[in-house]
Parts: sequence; structure tokens; C-alpha cells
Amino acid sequence: MKILELPPCPNKQITVLLAEDHLKFRKSVKLMIELDGDIEVVGEASNGRDAVRLNKRVHPKVIIMDIAMPQLNGLQATKQIIESSPATRVLILSANSEPEYIKQAILLGASGYLIKHSSTLCLAHAVREVLKGKTYFSSSISKLVCTNCRELFSKMELVKRKLLRAAQTKVALN
Repeated sequence: MKILELPPCPNKQITVLLAEDHLKFRKSVKLMIELDGDIEVVGEASNGRDAVRLNKRVHPKVIIMDIAMPQLNGLQATKQIIESSPATRVLILSANSEPEYIKQAILLGASGYLIKHSSTLCLAHAVREVLKGKTYFSSSISKLVCTNCRELFSKMELVKRKLLRAAQTKVALN
């Protein structure tokens, strides 16, 4: 696989690495995000293994990562990148909206998750947001994450109530 490494342009402040195995899509994403003026793509990888290697060479501020890639998938690559470069922000850009993939991406340290068909127009905004330390999700992903959080908080509240009742029963018996 060929790794394309580009020298940084001095007037660009945000450096991005694109990790996407579909060349035409990768080129269109590059064009879209660089049109905003302050974002520069400093490297492109067509598989996860090259993304990990290229991250160590070009030190981008943000990586836009596909999940379904050859040699090393985007989740495995994200894990390795976050472990070696914790300050690097990873934005998942995937066609897959399965809850398990989203959960894994979040647990592995991704700063956001966007769906390809609905998020390409807001991608530059998402890059800027994660660079500020925020998270960014496509609206459909955001709804799913919120629903899962509600379920989790509800379960935690039930556990908390059970523990409180058990403690009150124990105090009453003593």
C-alpha cells in the first residue's frame, strides 16, 4: 500500500490525517474539508496499519477514520493511535451505524462518530469541535448515545435505590 505524506502548509492551523480505503471518497473528503481554509490534510492512509504508521510521522491534530478498512480496521487503529498519541483526536467517519461499533469507538477513545451519507457537510465543523476537546456525533448517532445513556442512568438509579433499601433494612434490623 502506498502512503501519501504531504508537507504542512504554513497558513493552515489544523492538521488532519484521512484514513479511508476508498480513494474517490477520501479525495472528496479532503477537498471538502480543505475548502474551509484553516484545515490541511497532511496525510492519507488507505488502511488502518498505514494510519497508525503515518500518525507517528506527521503528528496530525485530528484523524478522520473509517472503520471498515483492510489490514487493521479503524477501531483497532483508533485504539493504537490513542494509546501512542493521547492528544490526537479521532473522528470516526463510517457508513456503519450499528450501536456496538459506536460503543466500541467511544470506549476506545474516539472523540466523535459521523455517518458518511449525512455528515460530510459538517465534517470541518466536527474537526474544529473535537480539536477544542468536545465530542461530536451525527444527529442519528447523538440520539442513539442519548437513549443508551438514559437506559444506563435508569439502571444505575435502580441499583442505587436497591442499595439504599438494603442499607435502610440493615439499619432497622440493628
